[in-house]
Amino acid sequence: MRRLAGALCAVALLAGCMPEASRSTSAPEPSEPPASRSAEPVPPTNEPQPEPGESPQQQDENGCPTGGGGSLSTLVSYLDAAPSPAWKDRPVVRLCFDVPADRRVVTGHETVSFKPDRQTCELVFRAWPNKPDSAVNGTKLEVKTVVVAGEPVTPRVEAAGAPKGVPGTLIRVPLASCLKAGQPLTADLDFTLTLGPDGDERASYSSEDKTAWLATAFPLLAWERDRGWATEPAVNLFGEMTTSEEFDLESLLVIAPSSDEVLGTGRSEGAVAGPRAGTTAHSFSADAVRDVAVTVGELTVVEREVGDLTVHVGAPAAGSEVSPDVWADETVATIRSLVSELGDFPYDDLWVTIAPDVSSGIELAGAIQFGDIDPREYKALVPHEVAHMWFYGLVGNDQARDPWLDEAFAEYAETLVNGQESSASSFVAPSAVRNQVGRPMAWYAAQPDSADLYAAGVYRQGGAMLHKARAAAGPEVFDRLLREYIETYAHTIATPTSVARAFASAPAALAVMREYGALPR
Repeated sequence: MRRLAGALCAVALLAGCMPEASRSTSAPEPSEPPASRSAEPVPPTNEPQPEPGESPQQQDENGCPTGGGGSLSTLVSYLDAAPSPAWKDRPVVRLCFDVPADRRVVTGHETVSFKPDRQTCELVFRAWPNKPDSAVNGTKLEVKTVVVAGEPVTPRVEAAGAPKGVPGTLIRVPLASCLKAGQPLTADLDFTLTLGPDGDERASYSSEDKTAWLATAFPLLAWERDRGWATEPAVNLFGEMTTSEEFDLESLLVIAPSSDEVLGTGRSEGAVAGPRAGTTAHSFSADAVRDVAVTVGELTVVEREVGDLTVHVGAPAAGSEVSPDVWADETVATIRSLVSELGDFPYDDLWVTIAPDVSSGIELAGAIQFGDIDPREYKALVPHEVAHMWFYGLVGNDQARDPWLDEAFAEYAETLVNGQESSASSFVAPSAVRNQVGRPMAWYAAQPDSADLYAAGVYRQGGAMLHKARAAAGPEVFDRLLREYIETYAHTIATPTSVARAFASAPAALAVMREYGALPR
């Protein structure tokens, strides 16, 4: 197997995630100004794109071939037409996390092979652990070195919403010369991830049992096809605010103490002895994901098979509110319900972590972090987070600019399968956020009681809006158009314009969305 061979080859000589060679940090300025983001995205197309020219086969530092490709397997052939293919020129990412026994400082290395669809004179990465809600607990991500096309480069780090004293969330890497559309480039980044203890966020660790959960915990390439770089600043609000095209996760290596279990992203490709005594290197890969999640700890792991899908659930071996079997059963039942409404499940593997200090749930691409609670007492939780596998995972969005595109649709799907359409559609939002569904996170963060108003204005009000739109269009029509929206915009970053196009034949539904402020009047 190509991926397993490449991963094991890398481990064989790897002394950890940090390369040994020292690097200079000087770099020339770009010769042209960076490309700006256009006002309106071009609708996605499934037509074959012209080849920009053959590029040489990339190799890692050990001579192992890199590359990507493959298509997603599906759980059920539910839609008549084949799903939209993943972007053939999607970035290729190789990641390594070296997680110590005390969990405090994780060493990382990332290799990104990128071929933009428009000219750019820089690379832009986001360091989301530095956003306010994570940084307050002591978590931070620091890029140590950057090498582009074999040459050291000094990145420009901007705060972009990060608190004072914390590395910025925006990392600009200038290029020696501008990169034309279709021109390939490879960048290597060394980084450290400092984990604050007991945090209610996507990257932290438990000081009690040393379970560590790392999600969006690496420099995330912030490219958006047809638009350019997503540079919205982080805001002081609990919630997701990332933008990422799907990438080929060619190799994910997690080096951890041999006594630990490791949950990852995508397919498990096996494990071998690690670079140091008492460590094991675990390997994963995925064909098309927007994010990466890893969990390390003394875990009890259970698995369930649902057609071609494997659900992996890990909970602290020291004990949790309910057993991982309960979480697995609830997750499988939810998947079956949502597949009947939304179509094929987007991934072959779903990795579920029960994180001791997470209060509710956090969605990733092919992974979920749940808090240590009883899901049978919080019926909304599992359906909402699993629905995000379609809305954010498969159909992406700029979560800072258009949070309703994943949160409102997840709320809608959650209440639909729970039989709560009536109560959900009758929700009336507080006057401060009424009919403001389409506002960005920055607008909500500026409101008094922003957390409560964000939940009311985007989640609950957005779900009510979609139920009313369904009633206005007729359930059969709305359900068909929603499935077509998922199929058409799968593997892309959707916008409100995407929704307007998808529901153009249902003007009554669009009228409701305009009334609620999700679409322009």
